[in-house]
Amino acid sequence: MFAFLSDYETLRLTWWLLLGVLLIGFAVTDGFDLGVGALLPFVARTDVERRVAIHTVSATWEGNQVWLVLAGGAIFAAWPALYALSFSGFYLAMFLALVALILRPVAFKYRSKNESAAWRSAWDWALFVGGAVPALIFGVAVGNVLQGVPFHFTDDLRPIYGGTLFGLLNPLALLCGLLSVAMLVAHGAAWLTRKAEGPVAVRARAAGSRAALATAALFALGGVLIWAGAFGGYRVVTPLPGDGASNPLTKEVVAEAGAWLANFRAQPVLALVPLIGVMAPLLAAAGFRAGRAGLTLLASTLGIACIIATVGLAMFPVILPSSTHPGHALTVFDASSSRATLRNMLIATVVFLPLILAYTAWVYRVLRGKVSERDITAPGSPAY
Repeated sequence: MFAFLSDYETLRLTWWLLLGVLLIGFAVTDGFDLGVGALLPFVARTDVERRVAIHTVSATWEGNQVWLVLAGGAIFAAWPALYALSFSGFYLAMFLALVALILRPVAFKYRSKNESAAWRSAWDWALFVGGAVPALIFGVAVGNVLQGVPFHFTDDLRPIYGGTLFGLLNPLALLCGLLSVAMLVAHGAAWLTRKAEGPVAVRARAAGSRAALATAALFALGGVLIWAGAFGGYRVVTPLPGDGASNPLTKEVVAEAGAWLANFRAQPVLALVPLIGVMAPLLAAAGFRAGRAGLTLLASTLGIACIIATVGLAMFPVILPSSTHPGHALTVFDASSSRATLRNMLIATVVFLPLILAYTAWVYRVLRGKVSERDITAPGSPAY
């Protein structure tokens, strides 16, 4: 155990895996919250129906959002250069996502303060923005990461970002943004199908089926375009010592079409991950049509996990490529924090992450069951 905690290469790989777990955890748990918000004006037509949809997520969204905080904290502590570049380079985009996320608790709080139809409709559209906009922005960010971000380091390792907000809106990034929206809308619909009763669940099944098919099609399209060389990738040419010092200026990286497929060619078994990323949404679409709520939610969850994992496996060991200075790209092995920092964080994670998972499981067990219009209109029910 102590030898494991002192091996720098193993610590770096472990934190790369943990970062993936945290991002998947956020997308799976808070993803259905975002999806429900994006679907709200379309699957719920009356005030009572919209209250049903809101009640399916109102008790758990705060806990689900903790995964985003954990992922941001992990990036800050384990990959400080990645944190500095991504959160400063994508500052305006992240600010828009943050504003949209803030709208959600505000809408939950103020929607019930006035019974006016116009007042409640305005907050319902605020919940839509709070769901759709972050989903779009997170996908656009991933698309830009795949293409490379315009940054470089000075000789004293000071990061310089050279991009603009509108530079983020390019074809691959928009494709990834649409994929993200479709994926989370399908996930939100799967959650509504599982948790809601009545017309809300019926409409969610129809919307979710279409969104799941769109997810599979967009993900497959992105893979075909990368395979065809329409979008390039990055390959590390020089060996990366797993236990070397963190300095992103000591290697050579080349931009090369098809580079993001190299890991799958080297280890063909890894191709199962993107394959499941296509098949799981198709299974979810079939689940929607068959009325199998549990299977649908499970398939949607598996699809999200594999789609996100595909990105990580394709890019490894790169975590943030530079489109202007490829040799300055950040990798798992040259952009991490110190050995002691990674070790101490891992010890804390081993202690506290199981507690978080156990508490989350307990909360969902306590809150199991469906939400019906009868529950919403019963005396003493929460307003929302």
